[in-house]
Amino acid sequence: MKTTVIQFGTSRFLQAHADLFLSEGVPARTITVVQTSGDADRSRRLAALAAPEGYPVRIRGLQDGRTVDETRTVTSVRRCLSASTDWQQVMRVFVEEAEFVLSNTGDAGFQSRPEDGESAYHPAMSFPAKLYHLLAARHAVGAAPIVVMPMELVADNGAVLKGAVLAVARRHGADRALVSYIEDRVVWASSLVDRIVSEPIEPAGAVAEPYALWAIEKGPGVVAPCAHPAILLVDDLKEIERLKLHILNLGHTVLVDLWRRQGGGGDPVVRDFIARAEVMAALEAIYRDEVLPVFAHLGQGEAAERYRAVTLERFANPCLDHRLADIAQNHAQKVERRIGAFLDLARNAGYGRPQPRLAAIAGRDDQYQVHAAQRQT
Repeated sequence: MKTTVIQFGTSRFLQAHADLFLSEGVPARTITVVQTSGDADRSRRLAALAAPEGYPVRIRGLQDGRTVDETRTVTSVRRCLSASTDWQQVMRVFVEEAEFVLSNTGDAGFQSRPEDGESAYHPAMSFPAKLYHLLAARHAVGAAPIVVMPMELVADNGAVLKGAVLAVARRHGADRALVSYIEDRVVWASSLVDRIVSEPIEPAGAVAEPYALWAIEKGPGVVAPCAHPAILLVDDLKEIERLKLHILNLGHTVLVDLWRRQGGGGDPVVRDFIARAEVMAALEAIYRDEVLPVFAHLGQGEAAERYRAVTLERFANPCLDHRLADIAQNHAQKVERRIGAFLDLARNAGYGRPQPRLAAIAGRDDQYQVHAAQRQT
């Protein structure tokens, strides 16, 4: 068995997104999935992911005005390994089989850890440090370069991951040949992913909305792993990225903030939470007064309004139980990337109007007040 794709991460998002597309695409791809977290609950799903009969993904919601409720079977996952207990096998697959590397290691996945400086592999290393050791092993035997496609929700994620791996290489005193291999021969592709995956199916699988996007930015050596309607090669990710990160993802984080300010009680799903008049009014006010005007300032006003309307329809999907408690995971990092970064974007673009609600959520009230005072003077 040879798997041409090695994937770091076992999330239900990956199960209903990339793994499904690679199962349905042309050519269909086979995947080795690597669990990076060491979480016992997630390790129990590994065998089910690679079951010969596959696992289900149920697609539910509205698409082009019609109701969709169908189940698809994913058969792309052929092998599951743990970075904690199967590292030698992970290295073998990476060196001998893989042509593409996929990752979705969570909002904190790229952050360095103390173990990154250790000369030998340690399971607690960050993903960039793990990837450095794997690329070093591939380079040592003269294997062909590989295409790395991170799927973390980080702007320009290919370049960011490349920079993080090179930082580990410098920390380890890697020789010039290895640094050149990582810097110039490995293909680092930036991509953006978009699909709401609301709940798991046990022991493996997930429920997801019909909408799906995997946008990959064109560049030297960048190729899509397969042809699929949801996979797009695009000239520039920035406009798509801004819409997704600062309308849909920002909206989710605003809803979590509203829920927490109300005490964080119960276990509400998005569609029921926005059905509360005061919640929808607050969300609409932020979109109207503090988000859409920034996009208009950036020349994306019409696109942003269309995407806002699609986003609210997706939030109201009657078929998905998208829980706020799930969205609230890694909330601090999400606030900074989705809201703090948007405030920075607006300021750096010369946008001069106040954004007090977003500033309050991001904990930048003092900064907002300083800027407001500067504008008054």
